[in-house]
Amino acid sequence: MEYRNLGRSGLKVSALSMGTLSFGGAHDVKDARRLVDVCIDGGINLIDTANMYTNGRSEAILGEVLEGRRDKVLVTSKARLPIGDGPNDEGASRYHIIRECERSLKRLRTDYIDLFLLHEWDGLTPVEETLEALGALVQQGKIRYVGCSNYAGWQLMKSLHAAEMHRLPRFVAQQIHYTLEAREAEYELLPIAIDQGVGIMVWSPLTSGLLSGVFSRLKPPNWHGPDASWSGPPIRDEERLWAIVDLIKEIAEEHGAPMAHIALSWVLGRPGVASAVVGGLTEYHFRENIAAIDVKLSADDMTRLNNISRLPDLYPYWHHRRFAEDRLGPADWALHAKD
Repeated sequence: MEYRNLGRSGLKVSALSMGTLSFGGAHDVKDARRLVDVCIDGGINLIDTANMYTNGRSEAILGEVLEGRRDKVLVTSKARLPIGDGPNDEGASRYHIIRECERSLKRLRTDYIDLFLLHEWDGLTPVEETLEALGALVQQGKIRYVGCSNYAGWQLMKSLHAAEMHRLPRFVAQQIHYTLEAREAEYELLPIAIDQGVGIMVWSPLTSGLLSGVFSRLKPPNWHGPDASWSGPPIRDEERLWAIVDLIKEIAEEHGAPMAHIALSWVLGRPGVASAVVGGLTEYHFRENIAAIDVKLSADDMTRLNNISRLPDLYPYWHHRRFAEDRLGPADWALHAKD
């Protein structure tokens, strides 16, 4: 396994981390224990959960599974999304954040959470209130690092600025959706990660299995309707998707590797990425994903994948390329690949 610093922090995280969305749903305690064993044995030191995964059962199962070996791994949890019908059962208010952190600690059977993420932006709560709540939890030793998930670029920068202005905890990580098929994060979130030292954790790096070879042009998901088999992120250009999948398959055959390894290797090779959160229904899935760390794409592989998946240069980025290319820095070039 490879270990990387999480943003500007000194915390080392495994390049692949374990997702636990299935705990409490497809997996009971016995199943979860077996899968966690596989991940720890494979060198994964970061396990990701959230208060709203299977209504808290994911955290409860993870807490039971980690009892007696909590110090062997880092645990990430989240709060902000709805967990009930009450007016304060969602959001990033001081009330909600502190309450949910304390509930998560109980379910996880631990005294601290290594990385606590705001699961989504809350435009109705002052950012200072949210950061002050996180700061109180840090001071109490209940959380060690803070971050965010699914923020827009201006929301992330506003939070970082407020943290520095008021000497409050600064986000060390952002968990985002970023894949060969979904590269929108390159417009703002990757440049911010490079410039501001905010480590990137990628959720659903295989686009809910679309890039793993489970689906193809001849065997697509059922996209729409009451019996739809697809509930993942939106696919706006199906032809582009299948062109990407076709190239992944071609490169995978050249490497003698599963398609998932190619898609994961591309993500892990992008600037600012600290870890990709992988899941699975079986031990085989996790073992296969962990093995992706050994696949190294060549410069030519990366160029081919970048070219086929490249998004258009929106304004002002086309203007930067046309008139300022000789003055662009590393953060600027995180938008798409220079080659």
